[in-house]
Amino acid sequence: MPTFRRILIAAALHLAVALCLSPASQAQAYETRAGSAWVYDLTTDTVLLEKNADVPMPPASMSKLMTLNMLFEALRDGRVGLDTRFSVSSRAKAMGGSTMFLDETDRPTVEDLIKGIIVQSGNDACVVVAEALAGSEEAFARLMTERAAELGMTQSTFANASGWPDPRHRMSMQDLGLLAVRLITEFPEFYPYFAMQRFEFDGRAPANVTNRNPLLGLGIGADGLKTGHTREAGYGLVGSAMQGDRRVVFVISGLDSDAARRQESESLVNWAFRQFVRKTVARAGAEIVQAPVFLGAADSVPLTLAEDLTLLIPAMDRDGLMAEAVFDGPLEAPVTAGQTVGELVVSVPDLGERRLPLVTAGEVAKGGFMVRMEAAAQAVAARISAAIGS
Repeated sequence: MPTFRRILIAAALHLAVALCLSPASQAQAYETRAGSAWVYDLTTDTVLLEKNADVPMPPASMSKLMTLNMLFEALRDGRVGLDTRFSVSSRAKAMGGSTMFLDETDRPTVEDLIKGIIVQSGNDACVVVAEALAGSEEAFARLMTERAAELGMTQSTFANASGWPDPRHRMSMQDLGLLAVRLITEFPEFYPYFAMQRFEFDGRAPANVTNRNPLLGLGIGADGLKTGHTREAGYGLVGSAMQGDRRVVFVISGLDSDAARRQESESLVNWAFRQFVRKTVARAGAEIVQAPVFLGAADSVPLTLAEDLTLLIPAMDRDGLMAEAVFDGPLEAPVTAGQTVGELVVSVPDLGERRLPLVTAGEVAKGGFMVRMEAAAQAVAARISAAIGS
């Protein structure tokens, strides 16, 4: 049977997408003021914006998310509980910067420490966690680095648990974003802590009791995750917001003020939700294309998708979407229903491509004697024609 690569433009799919959108201009590219940034639509697995996203940067307190990941893993594994109490060392008490104001007489619970790290950005709380889980902060930092590599965060190295400035302490914005996605999806039972706007440990009410996340309480669906600031890193934020059925995760760093961080964060969230729409452009079972069949009782079989195709598309972009059905054909009979024979490749302007399996939507039995004789005659005729032509 002759086999060749078959690529067909899925015109029907392209038309369906065009019809479900309204006429207007395409989504506008976002020019961020941040030195580095990564914006991601978690619902559709779509990266919306990248700027120096894979460059290792000083993450400041945003790296506390990795300390929390290690603690959440310990909770999930049953090594500690939310009511487990940890001791406070003199080293933890001596930590400067943002703290929970712990001292050696305190025995905070794991839940206290989670709240203290998220709301108060407690450097002392991070050291308490590190020493409790690994014996020392240095050993904990090594474990953080090893675990980050296992999780695919290839541009992350840790020197401490708090994000305290150190030339060995680096993360890329993409790694921070991947870490945020992990905290949201893998630990939903703990994620609500990130939306807490205030926490006072043991009735203590110093100035540092309010969450620095500037988006919480604005009514735009923001519910996490962590701010960061040092002189070297500038002002940064790992944030997330949910509107309708979409969740956006973003990371920015290198802003020159708290006000700039607040403004840029809100602008990014509004851009991500306003300039892109989520659309189901093809339903499972709907015919995408007819694939020719060789030596079959029928000449072709419809190909379809096994699942709905839902994409994030620049808002009101009528013309940019392209779709192709790619398969080796003609298919050789017999063909069974549900057989994966190729893939649908859909390209969205500036957002990359999606690939979904194409499956047969019906069966085609082998053809009878006359079908085989006709195919043989065609093959002979083709060889004779080729010989004459040469």
